[in-house]
This record gives sequence, C-alpha cells and structure tokens, in this order.
Amino acid sequence: MATEVAPDALRLRTGRRERALAQMDEHDLDILVLGRQANIRYVTGAPQLWIAGTRPFGPMCVLVRSSGEIYLNSTDDEGVPEEIDHDHLYGLAWNPMTLIDVLKKVHGAEAARRVGTDAITPTFAALLPEAFPNAEIVDGESAMCAARRIKTPDEIAAMGSALRIAEHGIAAAVAALRPGCSERTLAGTLLEAMAAGGVSTPATQDAAWVTPRVHPWRRAALGEVRPGDLVAFNAGALADGYVAEVGRTWPAGQPTDGSAELFARSNALHDRLIAACRAGAQTRELLAAYEAVDEPLPPMPVAHGLGLGFDPPVVSETLSAAGHDDRLDTGMVLAVTGYVWQEGVGAVLRRDTVHITDDGADVLTTSPSWSDAD
Repeated sequence: MATEVAPDALRLRTGRRERALAQMDEHDLDILVLGRQANIRYVTGAPQLWIAGTRPFGPMCVLVRSSGEIYLNSTDDEGVPEEIDHDHLYGLAWNPMTLIDVLKKVHGAEAARRVGTDAITPTFAALLPEAFPNAEIVDGESAMCAARRIKTPDEIAAMGSALRIAEHGIAAAVAALRPGCSERTLAGTLLEAMAAGGVSTPATQDAAWVTPRVHPWRRAALGEVRPGDLVAFNAGALADGYVAEVGRTWPAGQPTDGSAELFARSNALHDRLIAACRAGAQTRELLAAYEAVDEPLPPMPVAHGLGLGFDPPVVSETLSAAGHDDRLDTGMVLAVTGYVWQEGVGAVLRRDTVHITDDGADVLTTSPSWSDAD
C-alpha cells in the first residue's frame, strides 16, 4: 500500500483554485493570506501534516491574484503540487518576524492595495502592514466562503468517497444492534468499520445512542440497549479533506407500539425537507418544513453545509434571524437533519447528504432506513 502523501487530483485542485481567484477578483483582493487548514487545502491541493488540535492564526499560505502564484508553509515538498515552485515553500517558524520577512518577498507585496486574511490575531494585525506597506488589510474569509459554497463536480465525487465510508460504518453498527449491547460497543463498531475503510479521524465521535422515551432532547443515558429501543446512529467521515454525514435510527429487536407511526412522521418530514432543498429557496424554508408537518424544531441545526470541513450555511432556529435572507444555490451540499419524537416510544433521527442541483435535490445518501427495510 502506498504511504507517500500525494496532492489532490489536478482537476480537483485547479477547479477550486479558479473559484478562489474569481472570488478574489469579485472582492477586489490583490493578495490572500490564509491560516485556516480547509482554506489552505482548497487553494493548494496539498494535504498538510501537524494540524491536529487548534492553533492561533498564522500566515501559512499566500495566493497572489495577478499571477496565481502560491506561497506555502511546508517543511518539505512531499504532497505539494508541481505547480507550486520549490522556492515558494517556506519553513515553520516560531518567530512571527521570520514569517513577516517571507511575506515581504511575495510577488507584488509592496504594490498590493487590498490584502485579505481568513483570520487574524492581535500580533499579526500589527505586523501584516509591515509586509504589505501600501495595502488595506481586510476580511478575506468572505471570499473563501463564497468560493467554497459552490462545489465543483470533482468535489462532489470526492465527497462520495467520504459518504460511502460513513455509510459502511452505519451498516456495520446496524448489523451489531441487538438488545443487551452497549452504546459504546455500537459506537466502537461504527468507528472501527470507518477506520477499516481508511478514515481514522471521524467527523464526530457521538456515533450511537439510545433515543429518549421521556424527554424529546435529552439522552436516555442508559448505556445498554433494551428491547424495542430506538437507537440513533450518526456517522461523519473525513476522507481526503472532505466531510460527508449520514444518520439513521433503527429499533433493537421487536419495535414497540408506535414505532411505525413515528417512522411515518419522520418520512413525511424528510419529504418536506428534501422538497425545500432547491436552488433559489430561502434557507428558512427548511425550518418551515418542520412547521408544515407540525413537528417541533430540534435544538441542533436542521441543515449545515458540507465540504472541506464544516461549511456555511448553518440553518437553525437560534440563527434564523442572522440567516433570514440566506438562499440555497446550485452546487451547494448540505447535511439535512430530520428529528421527530414521541413520548414512550423514542426519537427518529435521519440525516442525509444532499446536493442542490438545477433540477432539485440530489440525495447522495443511499443508506436504507428501518421503514424502507420493513
């Protein structure tokens, strides 16, 4: 098995880069200074090491609009695409002035009028003007969000690989479901199956739980599955930088009275949510889908963007005022969540990865639900 780090495919990385450069033009940015890993990979196509955990902003990548040149922080050229010249790589440094000296040598640094960053810290807010003496330092994240919002066909294909791995994890956990097993065992089965598929870093570790019979949102907190319990499985795979998610709910053993009706309610909600996933629709129509079938909105987002990590929009009741005028566009990919609950029965969680097309919603998820199998 190959162990070397390889860059993303040529069409994938160049298609994304073209979108980033177009948004730089749209936002009138001469230079873009990036520190967020998802943005760096989007522009460069280079998987980077040593990125676990959180860290403050640092100028790890620079994109020049006029020439398309890329400057990348990297200790070697493994995994770096051939179009990024070796002399455009610079090493890791703890002294911020060392990085500022690198930025001063970027082509067009002195002449740049507007330089965007995807994040900033007080230190670099003070130091970046030294590297770009004639430039206004402005927000660059809005340009990257606009670029990443619409997925290229190659990105959709890349996300398909992540989705198949997540669905494999769901299938393995469902096969292991039986009364008497523990939530931890089911979660471990799901994550083990995903690891066997090549994903050792899941997007979420909250993978399996018994849904509550006495409260709509709180976990049952039993730890062990009882006969008739409705068990929710949630898988998110991070494969080659891309995230895809799927969620399903299955009964343990013989379902209790009311389960079939609850799954029917879930299917009705799902149909409404998918119908709301169309180009030009306002994101609040996803919230209205719950109201249309008389289901209360859950505390979690009912939809959020997927791509190289967690993308906007985030559609939730809490954020509805902020995103009141948000619209769905052709090319967006969403994780769409349906959640219904019945006292004494439990809850049904259903989450699907959905691609917005000119012809409506393309549900990329293929995992069956219990109601389909029944």
